Amino acid sequence: MPDSPPAADQTKPARFELRMSLVYAAIFVAQGLQLPYFPPWLSANGFNAAEIAIILSAPMFLRVVSTPLVTALADRTPDRAFVLILLAAGSLLASLGYLLTPTYALMLAISLVFAFFLAPQTPLCDAIALSGVRRFGSNYPAMRIWGSIAFLLANLGGGLLLGVTGIGAVPLMMSGSLAVALAASVVVPRLGRPRRASPLSAVGFRQAGPRLFERRFILLVLGAGLISGSHGFLYGFVSIYWERIGLEPGIVGVLWSWSVVAEVFMFVIFTRLFGGRSAYAVLLIAAAAAMLRWAVMPCIWPLGLGVPGFFLAQTLHAFSTALILIGVQLLIARRVPEENTGAAQGVAFFANGTAMALVTLASGPLFASYGEFGFLAMVPVAGLGIVAILAAGRAPAPP
Repeated sequence: MPDSPPAADQTKPARFELRMSLVYAAIFVAQGLQLPYFPPWLSANGFNAAEIAIILSAPMFLRVVSTPLVTALADRTPDRAFVLILLAAGSLLASLGYLLTPTYALMLAISLVFAFFLAPQTPLCDAIALSGVRRFGSNYPAMRIWGSIAFLLANLGGGLLLGVTGIGAVPLMMSGSLAVALAASVVVPRLGRPRRASPLSAVGFRQAGPRLFERRFILLVLGAGLISGSHGFLYGFVSIYWERIGLEPGIVGVLWSWSVVAEVFMFVIFTRLFGGRSAYAVLLIAAAAAMLRWAVMPCIWPLGLGVPGFFLAQTLHAFSTALILIGVQLLIARRVPEENTGAAQGVAFFANGTAMALVTLASGPLFASYGEFGFLAMVPVAGLGIVAILAAGRAPAPP
């Protein structure tokens, strides 16, 4: 198949950055509603902690495999935008299943189908946006930040709305936001056939040189995956925990949105604070912050620190999450040849997704047995990340 024409021969689509910003915002609204409010909705419908953990984790296992395959397929189509539209339509149709009478088997099946269509949308948006960066010199952060802003507003607005409507409105809110995302996907710029594999594409694994799989790189990616995975308990059950201790949905939404504010702020100040640090050092800082966060979370309410204490703990999201995202990208940029970056992103995605799925699955029994003190089990998970990172520091450099 012929490659796309060179940049000099292609006209930049009108309002490229504005259109991509709109699509990012639309897609992240749905995710900003699902992450904090879908678990409490399941709980309100009578599902126990183990069932919730399976409903949340099974799609994570699926997307570890399906997302790289879908993005690889998109690389071979005439235009990634067409695939994105199909995925947006599929996720909307799948979400309508949540409006049916919820049973365990039905919710599990719908969640698997829903994840298949929803998960690849962000990496496909990234792929299209990065093509704009390469071909037209577009500003990627200026486009991508609107996704984070929309996620934050969905956290906040969703909580305020649920305070009026009740938790039962979650499926309708998700479907409504996905309808908007489908409408927005229609305006995605058409760039023609991709020239390179998308960031999560499975293409390139066969040709990725031994440097991609050298011990130091694998250990660092494994460490980052474990640190990210330690957030599985938080993502799965913190909203249910906050609801149980009497926090209103609006407060829950503000707490979730504050963590996103902290994450965005870290992106803004990273160069000033940590610009001279290696990926190795950045990942170690993230791991230490994660361990501190999980150690203090179950103590905040019993010690009488209340909502302000939770705000302080959520501020650590800037370190435990944002530094992982930045650290992995620094690692890939500095240690992996450009022609293998797609495969490297795939390795990192696999490590992160697998760890998150495993921890989320284990979080159900933990929460059922120990409640908020299940956070303490996340301390050694992040600690294993430190072990892997330190082992990477002792590994011999590749030839």
